[in-house]
Amino acid sequence: MDTKRLRGLGVAMVTPFNLDYTIDYPAIDKLIEFLIGNGVNFLVVQGTTAETATLSDSERRKLADYIVSKVNGRVPLVLGIGGNDTKKVIDTYSKFNLGGFDAVLSVTPYYNKPTQKGIYLHFKTIAENTDLPIVLYNVPGRTGVNMTAETTLKLAHEYKGKIIAVKEASGNLNQMGYILRDRPNNFLVLSGDDGLTLPQIAMGADGVISVLGNCAPAQFSRMIKHALEGNFEEAAKIHLSLIELIDLLFAEGNPGGVKAALNALGLIENVLRLPLAPVSEATFEKIKNIITKL
Repeated sequence: MDTKRLRGLGVAMVTPFNLDYTIDYPAIDKLIEFLIGNGVNFLVVQGTTAETATLSDSERRKLADYIVSKVNGRVPLVLGIGGNDTKKVIDTYSKFNLGGFDAVLSVTPYYNKPTQKGIYLHFKTIAENTDLPIVLYNVPGRTGVNMTAETTLKLAHEYKGKIIAVKEASGNLNQMGYILRDRPNNFLVLSGDDGLTLPQIAMGADGVISVLGNCAPAQFSRMIKHALEGNFEEAAKIHLSLIELIDLLFAEGNPGGVKAALNALGLIENVLRLPLAPVSEATFEKIKNIITKL
C-alpha cells in the first residue's frame, strides 16, 4: 500500500456499549461520522482502546465487518490483531475477512516477556504468514517488554514493504530518534503518546495513533496538520490547549477517560466491560468541563 495514507491523525476507536454491555452499533455509526467529519486521516479498529480483550471472537468479526461497511472506503482502516501466542495470532488472521482493511496493527507479545530475539522471530513469522501490511506496536507500559530500536529497524529493513510502520509508545524520545534516523524509505514512525506527538513530529515522525482523537478530532487533526507542514507556532498553541484534557483522559486509565469524554459529547453511553470501570465522578466532571470549553 501507499504508506502515506497512514500519515497524520489515526484514531484508535473505542467500542461503545449499551447499558446491558452489548455492542452499541448505532453509537458506532455516530462515532464514525463524527471522526471522519472532523478530519481524521485513518481509523484503527480493535486496538487496546477498543477493549478488544473483552470482545468474543464472534463479536470481533461482526464488529470489523460492520465498521468496514460503514466507513465504505472513505478513510483507510487498520485492524488490531496481536497476542502472546504467535501461532494463535496467525490463526486469528485466517478467521477474519480482511477485505476493506489496509493494514494490521500488531502489538509486541505481552506477559511472556520475550527477548529481542523472540520479538523478532514473532513478527518475522507473522510477516511470512499474512497478506496485509503490518504496523508494529511497541507499548512497554502495557506489555512488560520494550522492543528496541535495533529490533524495529531489523524488521523494517528485512521486511521492507511488508512491515510498513511502527506505533512507538515507549515514551523514549531517543529510541524513537534512532528509528527515525535509520529507518528505510517509506517506513512510517507513528507516535503512540498523544502528549508527545508534537515534539515527535518535530523530530520527523509521521503522525499518531491516538486516544485523544476520539473526542477532539477537529482540534488534534489541525494540530498535526500544522506540525507536519512545519507550522510549529500554530501547532504549539493547539497542543497547549489540549494538554490538560490529555492528562485527564489517562488519569484513571484508558479508555475510561475517553469514554467519559465521548459520553459528555452525547455520542456514547459511559459503559466499560469489566475489569475496566468508568472514571470517578470528580474526574468525569473535570473532563466534561474541558470538553464543553473545547
